Amino acid sequence: MNFGLSDEQEMIVSTVRSFVENEIYPHEAEVERTGEVPAEIAQEIKRKVIDLGFYACNFPESVGGPGLSHLEFALVERELGRGSMALTHFFGRPQNILMACEGEQVDRYLMPAVRGERMDALAMTEPDAGSDVRGMKCTATRDGDDWVINGSKHFISGADHADFFIVFVATGVDDTPRGPKKRITCFLVDRDTPGFEVARGYNSVSHRGYKNCNLYFDDCRLPDAQVLGEVDGGFAVMNEWLYATRITVATMSVGRARRVFDHALHYAAERQQFGQPIAKFQGVGFQIADMITEIDAADLLTLSSAWRLDQGLSANREIASAKLYASEMLARVTDAALQIHGGMGLMDELPIERFWRDARVERIWDGTSEIQRHIISRELFRPLGA
Repeated sequence: MNFGLSDEQEMIVSTVRSFVENEIYPHEAEVERTGEVPAEIAQEIKRKVIDLGFYACNFPESVGGPGLSHLEFALVERELGRGSMALTHFFGRPQNILMACEGEQVDRYLMPAVRGERMDALAMTEPDAGSDVRGMKCTATRDGDDWVINGSKHFISGADHADFFIVFVATGVDDTPRGPKKRITCFLVDRDTPGFEVARGYNSVSHRGYKNCNLYFDDCRLPDAQVLGEVDGGFAVMNEWLYATRITVATMSVGRARRVFDHALHYAAERQQFGQPIAKFQGVGFQIADMITEIDAADLLTLSSAWRLDQGLSANREIASAKLYASEMLARVTDAALQIHGGMGLMDELPIERFWRDARVERIWDGTSEIQRHIISRELFRPLGA
């Protein structure tokens, strides 16, 4: 077992970390204050990433991407986790589900997304369909050679900047021994499609500037050419996509936790109380020890799950474990860091309260902690027939 990084992997970490520190950190305070990413800053970030050769770094060389391994991409995401998500969004990691594009979809969607010419957003969640994906009420029905979509989506991240959307909708119902089971199909929907509207979403305490939107479909008509993958085969495509996003949440949680830890470590070494640094008190020193132990554990768990994908090994349980543990670790670490900073931790002069707020959503999106525990337990009991 070799836990070291190769020279190339070390270079990836160093390059992305330097980029985040020099191109992302300086703009964070403004984004946090205004809740907006100025268009010129967004375009500047994207241009610099393209010049670095890291845009669409989750895509293979066969379609113009850098061809990073799962492990190498996890290292990129870990470093991006140190920065504001509203800004690192423009580092550009299109949904890898676009690899399912075929025919003219390749030139209309896949290749422009990889080149940074068009941005995508994934639309799955609905007001009554979060963890229960098959509970979605947004439907597409056949009308001649077309599909007609009606319904809505919400919590759609990045929709404000998207040129097209990867949308999952119900396209029928099967009767099964366990009751009705909806069939799901994935569609590619351009922003200017008639009958389709992108509207402002909710204000969130987490990741200010990284907005969510509501999508509305009112007799939105699409041809068969807009189906991504197979008709009624969206659930299989969806499950493949979730591998990547759950590792992303885990790795970014680790990166953010390391940045928070650095703040807490240096503050504890410098802050004086009762004539000595507060690091001298076990109540603080032991918290620091626990924080770094949990961060290292989450890091190893996450990178090992990415390594398993590179080796062609099963990784469903391991990825769920990484997402579960890393996101909950981040909550504990940010809370401890805030406690160490005392009252100042809650003031917006320091980024600690932002990290604390941002941490909360990681246990919810891309599969709640409860869903991850369900996946883990199911994988363990299934071989035993239970």
